[in-house]
Amino acid sequence: MSAAPGRSQASSHRSPRGEGTPVNAHAVSRLRTARLAVSSKPYVARGSGLGRCPCCRLVASHCICALRPQVPTRAGVCLIMGDIEALKPSNTGWLIADVVADTWAFGWARTAVDPALLALLADPQWQPYVVFPGDYVEPGRVLTALPPAEDQEAGQGGKRPLFILLDGTWSEARKMFRKSPYLDRLPVLSLHPEQVSNYRLRRSTHEHHFCTSEVAALCFELAGEQRAADTLAAWLDVFTDHYLSIRQQLPLDWASEPHQRLQALAMTAR
Repeated sequence: MSAAPGRSQASSHRSPRGEGTPVNAHAVSRLRTARLAVSSKPYVARGSGLGRCPCCRLVASHCICALRPQVPTRAGVCLIMGDIEALKPSNTGWLIADVVADTWAFGWARTAVDPALLALLADPQWQPYVVFPGDYVEPGRVLTALPPAEDQEAGQGGKRPLFILLDGTWSEARKMFRKSPYLDRLPVLSLHPEQVSNYRLRRSTHEHHFCTSEVAALCFELAGEQRAADTLAAWLDVFTDHYLSIRQQLPLDWASEPHQRLQALAMTAR
């Protein structure tokens, strides 16, 4: 399945009540719409009967659209997503597209590749990096760091980093990496974070596995874009607070530490 690529754009929907339809929806939202259009049966997620906001995927009482941050960045993100990943309310690639305007999203298929994805990878303004563990690649392709931003601008013809994130389960991500020959010529950025994942929305048997939004934050930190990294981390934490409040039927603290951190980041940007 490959559909609805494109640069993320801000949605005009900001209703705290979660009413309305996304306008100028970002890339992951458009991919979700395209995927639903070809589904043979409805995708039913846990809590789907509660009525979700179409822009943040949370129930109306917990809508976070009014809090959504956006950060100008030099780097961009290309999400290559597993078949139903864009349909999952807990997907965190969606959160990247919320924050980073230069986000693209493509559905992955073994037998076909979207021409728009190939065009993006060939676009001379971008230097693509496949973000994946270096243990699975020949050493000559592996990078563990990026040059400082000023060196990036001076070198490689002034190309901007484009982080290619394989968004799915670990099994899906490995399959995408192995069976996507158009990625074989690209350098692989291998992350070695000191911290463990703080992701709480899905279970993982490996504490060194990070969710997609956490990986993006690490990439932006490597690229010297600390405000984007910090904002992605805070946005994930706020979304997680709201999501778990719904799932666990717990009171929501709108003054929690993640909310305050997100607000502080927004204030420093002004």
